[in-house]
Amino acid sequence: MAQALSYLSIALPPVLLAGVIAILLRRRLNPGALRLAALLTLFMTLVFDNLIILAGIVGYDEKLISGIKLGVAPIEDFSYTLVGLVIIPLTWELLGRKK
Repeated sequence: MAQALSYLSIALPPVLLAGVIAILLRRRLNPGALRLAALLTLFMTLVFDNLIILAGIVGYDEKLISGIKLGVAPIEDFSYTLVGLVIIPLTWELLGRKK
């Protein structure tokens, strides 16, 4: 029987890739806008992930999470938000946003 992958092992590669891309293309990222977007989206992720977990819409196998939680949401849940914070604005920039 194959061993199940942990949520962290699934989430880590895209986060690392987004981090490398952000470092390489950091001149195209607006730090102030990125901080504001990070504050807002991470807060919304915290609130709504906790709500959908508490409502029973989403559940996690306790054996497959790192054990670090914010409320009831495992820290791995925030990886998608972090990747989006880098990839979405860079895609906008690279596709030639009009200034």
